Amino acid sequence: MTTDTTEKRAVLVIATLDTKSAEVMHLKALIEGEGLECVILDTGILGEPQGVTPDIPASETALAGGMPLAEVRKKPSRGAAVEVMLEGARVFTRRLFEAGRIHGAISMGGAEGGVMAAAAMQVLPPGFPKVIITPLASGHRPFEPFIGIRDILVMHSLVDIAGINDISRAVFDNAGHAICGMVRHYRPLEITRRNLVAVTTLGTTEWAMRRISQGLRAAGFEPIIFHSSGVGGRVMEDMIGRGFFCGVVDLCPNELTDHLVGGFHDAGPGRLEAAGRMGIPQAVSTGCMDFFAQGGKETIPEKWRGRKMYYHNPAFTLIRPSHEEMRRLGELMADKLNRARGPVRVVLPLGGMSIGGKKGGSTYDPEGDRALFETLKAKLNREIPVVELACHVNDEPFADRLVAEFLAIAAAAPPTGPPDGKG
Repeated sequence: MTTDTTEKRAVLVIATLDTKSAEVMHLKALIEGEGLECVILDTGILGEPQGVTPDIPASETALAGGMPLAEVRKKPSRGAAVEVMLEGARVFTRRLFEAGRIHGAISMGGAEGGVMAAAAMQVLPPGFPKVIITPLASGHRPFEPFIGIRDILVMHSLVDIAGINDISRAVFDNAGHAICGMVRHYRPLEITRRNLVAVTTLGTTEWAMRRISQGLRAAGFEPIIFHSSGVGGRVMEDMIGRGFFCGVVDLCPNELTDHLVGGFHDAGPGRLEAAGRMGIPQAVSTGCMDFFAQGGKETIPEKWRGRKMYYHNPAFTLIRPSHEEMRRLGELMADKLNRARGPVRVVLPLGGMSIGGKKGGSTYDPEGDRALFETLKAKLNREIPVVELACHVNDEPFADRLVAEFLAIAAAAPPTGPPDGKG
């Protein structure tokens, strides 16, 4: 997408106009009063807009989602109907962005309208202005349905989105002025340098991450750090696929453990795959793969209560995988790395993969570590070198060697230029 700063910019408003017409009219007036255009996309299912004419009516949204609106209304459940409108909203949002027609997006809605808009905003790239107003943005609720892997500003509406009153007006005005300010100052995110390296870490490997970052910077690379707590890995994989990075130092692919076992840090089935598809160099270790994350001690499911644990904080407990799970992790990791189109090197910390996993720690289990390491070595292609160090993951010699292995394959790899696409 190219953006001409002299053109009149537009804000996409996504909403269910059968229930949110008054609120959209208020937002439209504010946006246009700020000198911007307003493009309204209707995702309403049951009724018709009241007093406002959308640029993209619900009938067109439904067709883009795969069927006429009349058929959507006959769906046996509300969820099935929402899926169709959600897909249609995605289609139109992508079209408008790719045509350079919009420069920001905002929505207001609850469990259905907000989630549909959030799904549509996932097609918009990092750096593109995005705002969602919803009563579900309260502290005890999960934010995954609204944020996903995008930089979305989520604002709590305080009250239900059911008309304009003294309270809702203040919230809508703040959100409206926020998106207008973002749109006015928006510049597409552009990666112009070839030296960005993605690095993964968790708090338990903070020392290693800092040492690795120092080594990369000394060699002329710029480390971009991702917190491997589920969403961090997903964001990194997405950005690798967009061509942002020239290489990866995957210190902590622990999200594989959570995906396999069912922990909080599950990044989905695509973790540890994008770099291989893109053919960029990757130096990989096993940091933090010796645990998966759960909640506070009192919330641990019965099936895991007999396992070794590390008390991380009142909200998180780190649980040791079984030996069989460690073997399966070795197989999973090897399968993903074997499919890589670019150079790969693996560095194993034989002295422990986490704070709790070192000798004397509450999750220390050398046999479990060996189950992972031996399976991984046995299943990896012979072309992938494996370095074994009698170090803990946070020891300086280990971090230095991981950097050295990356630099060796990066030096031999063809240069990767900045991506063609811009946010």
